Amino acid sequence: MIVPVDHIEPVPRRVRAFLGGEQVLETTRARYVWEWPFFPQYYIPIDDLNRNLLIEGQRTEVSRRGTARLHGLQVGETIRPSCGRLYGDDALAGLADTIRFDWAAMDGWFEEDEEVFVHPRNPYARVDALRSTRSVRVELEGVVLAESTSPVLVFETGLPTRYYLNRTDVNFRHLVASETRTACPYKGQTSDYWSVRLDDQAHPDLAWSYDFPTAALLPIAGLIAFYNEKVDLFVDGERLSRPTTPFH
Repeated sequence: MIVPVDHIEPVPRRVRAFLGGEQVLETTRARYVWEWPFFPQYYIPIDDLNRNLLIEGQRTEVSRRGTARLHGLQVGETIRPSCGRLYGDDALAGLADTIRFDWAAMDGWFEEDEEVFVHPRNPYARVDALRSTRSVRVELEGVVLAESTSPVLVFETGLPTRYYLNRTDVNFRHLVASETRTACPYKGQTSDYWSVRLDDQAHPDLAWSYDFPTAALLPIAGLIAFYNEKVDLFVDGERLSRPTTPFH
Protein backbone atom coordinates (compact mmCIF):
# COMPACT_ATOMS: atom_id res chain seq x y z
CA MET A 1 0.00 0.00 0.00
CA ILE A 2 1.81 3.08 -1.31
CA VAL A 3 -1.00 5.61 -0.89
CA PRO A 4 -3.97 5.57 1.51
CA VAL A 5 -7.53 4.69 0.61
CA ASP A 6 -9.40 7.71 -0.81
CA HIS A 7 -6.15 9.28 -2.02
CA ILE A 8 -6.83 11.44 -5.11
CA GLU A 9 -4.39 12.64 -7.76
CA PRO A 10 -4.57 13.72 -11.41
CA VAL A 11 -4.18 11.22 -14.23
CA PRO A 12 -1.47 12.54 -16.60
CA ARG A 13 -2.71 10.39 -19.52
CA ARG A 14 -5.54 10.88 -21.98
CA VAL A 15 -8.33 8.46 -21.04
CA ARG A 16 -11.04 7.30 -23.44
CA ALA A 17 -13.84 4.74 -23.20
CA PHE A 18 -16.14 3.24 -25.83
CA LEU A 19 -19.48 1.46 -25.84
CA GLY A 20 -21.36 0.09 -28.84
CA GLY A 21 -18.97 1.76 -31.25
CA GLU A 22 -19.49 5.21 -29.69
CA GLN A 23 -16.94 7.20 -27.72
CA VAL A 24 -18.48 7.71 -24.29
CA LEU A 25 -15.74 9.87 -22.84
CA GLU A 26 -12.42 11.50 -23.62
CA THR A 27 -10.45 13.44 -21.04
CA THR A 28 -7.03 14.63 -19.99
CA ARG A 29 -8.46 15.70 -16.63
CA ALA A 30 -9.36 12.37 -15.03
CA ARG A 31 -8.57 11.72 -11.38
CA TYR A 32 -7.13 8.60 -9.85
CA VAL A 33 -9.10 7.65 -6.74
CA TRP A 34 -7.96 4.75 -4.55
CA GLU A 35 -11.20 3.15 -3.36
CA TRP A 36 -9.09 0.33 -1.94
CA PRO A 37 -5.32 -0.04 -1.47
CA PHE A 38 -4.18 -1.98 -4.53
CA PHE A 39 -5.18 0.12 -7.54
CA PRO A 40 -7.20 3.26 -8.33
CA GLN A 41 -10.33 3.96 -10.36
CA TYR A 42 -10.88 6.72 -12.90
CA TYR A 43 -13.17 9.61 -11.95
CA ILE A 44 -14.14 11.56 -15.07
CA PRO A 45 -15.23 15.25 -15.20
CA ILE A 46 -18.83 15.30 -16.36
CA ASP A 47 -17.97 17.92 -19.00
CA ASP A 48 -15.68 15.39 -20.73
CA LEU A 49 -18.50 12.88 -21.19
CA ASN A 50 -20.93 12.51 -24.10
CA ARG A 51 -23.94 13.41 -21.99
CA ASN A 52 -26.35 12.44 -24.78
CA LEU A 53 -25.60 8.83 -23.86
CA LEU A 54 -26.47 9.22 -20.16
CA ILE A 55 -29.66 7.83 -18.63
CA GLU A 56 -30.37 9.93 -15.56
CA GLY A 57 -31.32 7.93 -12.50
CA GLN A 58 -33.15 8.71 -9.28
CA ARG A 59 -31.25 6.46 -6.88
CA THR A 60 -28.38 7.76 -4.81
CA GLU A 61 -25.54 6.09 -2.96
CA VAL A 62 -23.61 7.48 -0.02
CA SER A 63 -19.96 6.57 0.56
CA ARG A 64 -16.90 8.05 2.26
CA ARG A 65 -16.34 10.01 -0.94
CA GLY A 66 -19.75 11.71 -0.86
CA THR A 67 -23.25 11.30 -2.27
CA ALA A 68 -23.50 9.99 -5.83
CA ARG A 69 -26.51 9.78 -8.13
CA LEU A 70 -26.63 6.62 -10.22
CA HIS A 71 -26.79 7.04 -13.99
CA GLY A 72 -26.97 4.56 -16.85
CA LEU A 73 -25.71 4.56 -20.44
CA GLN A 74 -27.53 3.84 -23.67
CA VAL A 75 -25.97 3.51 -27.11
CA GLY A 76 -28.58 2.35 -29.61
CA GLU A 77 -30.05 -0.85 -28.20
CA THR A 78 -27.15 -1.32 -25.77
CA ILE A 79 -28.13 -0.30 -22.24
CA ARG A 80 -25.97 -0.31 -19.12
CA PRO A 81 -28.26 0.57 -16.20
CA SER A 82 -26.90 2.27 -13.07
CA CYS A 83 -23.28 1.90 -14.19
CA GLY A 84 -22.14 5.44 -13.35
CA ARG A 85 -21.95 7.36 -10.07
CA LEU A 86 -22.07 11.13 -10.46
CA TYR A 87 -20.77 12.98 -7.42
CA GLY A 88 -22.24 16.24 -6.14
CA ASP A 89 -21.18 19.17 -3.99
CA ASP A 90 -20.61 17.12 -0.83
CA ALA A 91 -17.92 14.97 -2.49
CA LEU A 92 -14.29 14.90 -1.43
CA ALA A 93 -12.26 17.83 -2.70
CA GLY A 94 -11.73 17.49 -6.44
CA LEU A 95 -14.52 14.95 -7.02
CA ALA A 96 -17.58 17.21 -7.36
CA ASP A 97 -19.09 16.89 -10.85
CA THR A 98 -17.08 13.78 -11.66
CA ILE A 99 -18.52 10.41 -12.63
CA ARG A 100 -17.11 6.99 -11.90
CA PHE A 101 -18.21 4.19 -14.27
CA ASP A 102 -18.16 0.46 -13.61
CA TRP A 103 -15.24 -0.86 -15.64
CA ALA A 104 -17.27 -3.66 -17.25
CA ALA A 105 -19.91 -1.20 -18.47
CA MET A 106 -17.61 -0.20 -21.35
CA ASP A 107 -16.50 -2.25 -24.34
CA GLY A 108 -13.00 -0.81 -24.06
CA TRP A 109 -10.87 1.62 -22.06
CA PHE A 110 -7.75 3.31 -23.42
CA GLU A 111 -4.84 5.21 -21.93
CA GLU A 112 -3.56 7.28 -24.84
CA ASP A 113 -3.91 4.74 -27.71
CA GLU A 114 -3.22 1.58 -25.71
CA GLU A 115 -6.11 -0.54 -24.45
CA VAL A 116 -6.19 -1.21 -20.71
CA PHE A 117 -7.87 -4.29 -19.26
CA VAL A 118 -9.57 -5.15 -15.94
CA HIS A 119 -8.89 -1.85 -14.10
CA PRO A 120 -6.71 1.26 -14.36
CA ARG A 121 -3.00 0.68 -13.98
CA ASN A 122 -1.59 1.67 -10.62
CA PRO A 123 1.01 4.41 -11.22
CA TYR A 124 2.92 3.11 -8.20
CA ALA A 125 3.09 -0.50 -9.42
CA ARG A 126 5.95 -1.76 -11.56
CA VAL A 127 6.24 -4.77 -13.86
CA ASP A 128 9.59 -5.84 -15.35
CA ALA A 129 10.35 -8.74 -17.70
CA LEU A 130 14.04 -9.72 -17.47
CA ARG A 131 15.86 -12.40 -19.43
CA SER A 132 17.88 -14.81 -17.30
CA THR A 133 20.15 -17.86 -17.48
CA ARG A 134 18.95 -19.29 -14.17
CA SER A 135 17.82 -22.89 -14.32
CA VAL A 136 14.09 -23.41 -13.79
CA ARG A 137 12.30 -26.76 -13.45
CA VAL A 138 8.55 -27.22 -13.08
CA GLU A 139 7.21 -30.44 -11.57
CA LEU A 140 3.86 -31.80 -10.48
CA GLU A 141 3.64 -34.99 -8.44
CA GLY A 142 7.23 -35.74 -9.42
CA VAL A 143 6.58 -35.39 -13.17
CA VAL A 144 8.70 -32.79 -14.96
CA LEU A 145 6.45 -30.41 -16.90
CA ALA A 146 9.14 -28.00 -18.08
CA GLU A 147 12.84 -27.32 -17.69
CA SER A 148 14.78 -24.31 -18.94
CA THR A 149 18.04 -22.38 -18.63
CA SER A 150 16.75 -19.34 -20.55
CA PRO A 151 13.64 -18.12 -18.70
CA VAL A 152 12.19 -14.63 -18.66
CA LEU A 153 11.46 -13.53 -15.10
CA VAL A 154 8.52 -11.19 -14.50
CA PHE A 155 8.70 -9.07 -11.37
CA GLU A 156 5.38 -7.41 -10.56
CA THR A 157 4.75 -5.27 -7.49
CA GLY A 158 2.96 -7.29 -4.82
CA LEU A 159 2.97 -10.61 -6.72
CA PRO A 160 5.29 -13.63 -6.77
CA THR A 161 7.99 -13.75 -9.43
CA ARG A 162 6.71 -15.54 -12.53
CA TYR A 163 8.96 -17.68 -14.72
CA TYR A 164 8.14 -17.64 -18.43
CA LEU A 165 9.67 -20.50 -20.43
CA ASN A 166 10.22 -21.24 -24.12
CA ARG A 167 7.66 -23.61 -25.57
CA THR A 168 10.47 -25.96 -26.61
CA ASP A 169 11.29 -26.32 -22.90
CA VAL A 170 7.74 -27.46 -21.99
CA ASN A 171 6.59 -31.10 -22.02
CA PHE A 172 3.32 -30.81 -23.93
CA ARG A 173 2.52 -34.51 -23.48
CA HIS A 174 0.96 -33.60 -20.14
CA LEU A 175 -0.73 -30.35 -21.19
CA VAL A 176 -4.33 -30.06 -22.38
CA ALA A 177 -5.58 -26.85 -23.99
CA SER A 178 -8.22 -24.97 -21.98
CA GLU A 179 -10.87 -22.46 -23.03
CA THR A 180 -9.96 -20.17 -20.12
CA ARG A 181 -8.85 -16.64 -20.96
CA THR A 182 -7.92 -13.89 -18.53
CA ALA A 183 -6.67 -10.31 -18.70
CA CYS A 184 -4.18 -8.17 -16.81
CA PRO A 185 -3.90 -4.36 -16.78
CA TYR A 186 -0.13 -4.59 -17.17
CA LYS A 187 0.36 -7.58 -19.48
CA GLY A 188 -2.78 -7.62 -21.64
CA GLN A 189 -5.02 -10.58 -22.55
CA THR A 190 -3.91 -14.19 -22.41
CA SER A 191 -4.04 -16.14 -25.66
CA ASP A 192 -3.80 -19.68 -24.24
CA TYR A 193 -4.35 -21.68 -21.08
CA TRP A 194 -3.47 -25.29 -20.37
CA SER A 195 -4.52 -27.82 -17.79
CA VAL A 196 -2.26 -30.70 -16.79
CA ARG A 197 -3.37 -34.34 -16.97
CA LEU A 198 -1.48 -36.96 -14.99
CA ASP A 199 -2.72 -40.56 -14.73
CA ASP A 200 -6.21 -39.52 -15.85
CA GLN A 201 -6.37 -36.82 -13.18
CA ALA A 202 -6.92 -33.29 -14.46
CA HIS A 203 -5.32 -30.27 -12.82
CA PRO A 204 -7.16 -27.32 -14.37
CA ASP A 205 -5.56 -24.16 -15.71
CA LEU A 206 -2.00 -24.43 -14.43
CA ALA A 207 -0.24 -22.63 -17.30
CA TRP A 208 -0.85 -19.68 -19.60
CA SER A 209 0.69 -17.62 -22.38
CA TYR A 210 0.44 -14.14 -23.88
CA ASP A 211 1.01 -14.10 -27.64
CA PHE A 212 0.50 -10.33 -27.83
CA PRO A 213 1.42 -8.77 -24.47
CA THR A 214 1.66 -5.04 -23.87
CA ALA A 215 4.73 -3.27 -25.23
CA ALA A 216 6.49 -3.22 -21.87
CA LEU A 217 6.16 -7.00 -21.54
CA LEU A 218 7.16 -8.01 -25.08
CA PRO A 219 9.91 -10.37 -23.79
CA ILE A 220 7.20 -12.82 -22.61
CA ALA A 221 5.42 -13.04 -26.00
CA GLY A 222 4.66 -16.68 -26.78
CA LEU A 223 6.32 -18.00 -23.63
CA ILE A 224 4.57 -20.18 -21.04
CA ALA A 225 4.31 -19.65 -17.29
CA PHE A 226 2.99 -21.96 -14.59
CA TYR A 227 1.23 -21.00 -11.37
CA ASN A 228 3.86 -21.15 -8.63
CA GLU A 229 0.98 -21.79 -6.24
CA LYS A 230 -0.06 -25.03 -7.95
CA VAL A 231 3.18 -26.72 -9.06
CA ASP A 232 6.59 -27.51 -7.60
CA LEU A 233 9.06 -24.94 -8.87
CA PHE A 234 12.83 -25.35 -8.63
CA VAL A 235 15.14 -22.40 -9.36
CA ASP A 236 18.89 -23.14 -9.52
CA GLY A 237 18.12 -26.49 -7.92
CA GLU A 238 16.30 -25.02 -4.92
CA ARG A 239 12.61 -25.75 -4.44
CA LEU A 240 10.60 -22.60 -3.88
CA SER A 241 7.84 -22.45 -1.29
CA ARG A 242 4.43 -22.06 -2.84
CA PRO A 243 2.92 -18.56 -2.53
CA THR A 244 -0.68 -18.23 -1.44
CA THR A 245 -1.99 -15.60 -3.87
CA PRO A 246 -3.16 -17.20 -7.16
CA PHE A 247 -2.84 -14.21 -9.47
CA HIS A 248 -0.68 -13.91 -12.57
